[in-house]
Amino acid sequence: MKEQVYLYPIWVRLWHLFNALLFLALILTGLSLQYSNKIFTLIPFNYSVSIHNISGLILAAAYLFYLFGNRFTSNGRYYRFETNKLFVRLAKQFRYYSYGIFKNESPPFPVSAERKFNPLQKLCYIIVMYVLMPILIATGLGLFFPDILPNKIMGITGIQFVDLFHISTGFTLSLFMVVHIYLCTIGKTPLSNFKSMINGWH
Repeated sequence: MKEQVYLYPIWVRLWHLFNALLFLALILTGLSLQYSNKIFTLIPFNYSVSIHNISGLILAAAYLFYLFGNRFTSNGRYYRFETNKLFVRLAKQFRYYSYGIFKNESPPFPVSAERKFNPLQKLCYIIVMYVLMPILIATGLGLFFPDILPNKIMGITGIQFVDLFHISTGFTLSLFMVVHIYLCTIGKTPLSNFKSMINGWH
C-alpha cells in the first residue's frame, strides 16, 4: 500500500472551495447577462449584475490571498517551472492521459511530497493562475470602473475591447473547469481526488 502524502494544507483547501463557488456564481450570472432577453431570463438582470460584480471583487481578493499563500508558504514550490526536456515530459503525460490510463499503465509522474503536479498539470495551472486569471480580474475591474478605460482601442470602444477579452477569458476558464473536474475523476477511484481536497491527504 502506497504511503499517503499530505499535499493540501487547510488554507489551500478553503481557498479552492471558496474559489470554485465564486467561479460557479460568475459563470451562471455571466451566462445570464450574455444570453438573457425579453423572452427568457436565467437570473433577473439586476440580480445578475449585483451577484457578478460582488463575486468578481471577492474573487480578486481571494486571488491575492492565493498569491500571498504561494509566495510565503511551501506550496509555492510546486509551481516552479522546469524547461529541461519539457516537451518530452509533456508528451509522456499526454500519452498517459490519452492511451496509457485506459491500459492500466502506471502514471509516468506519480504524485509525491516533492511533486504534486505532473508536467501537463503544472503547465496548465501556471497558465490559468498566472496568465488567464490576472487577465480575467484586470478586465473585470476595467468593466467595473469603465471611466479608466480609453475611449477607443483598435477601432472599437474601450468597453467593447475589454469586454471581448473578459468574455473570451471567462469562457476559456470555464472550459478548463470542466476538464479539471473530469480529470479529478481519474484517480485511484472516481472520488479519491475529491476526498483529497476535503482531508488534505493524497
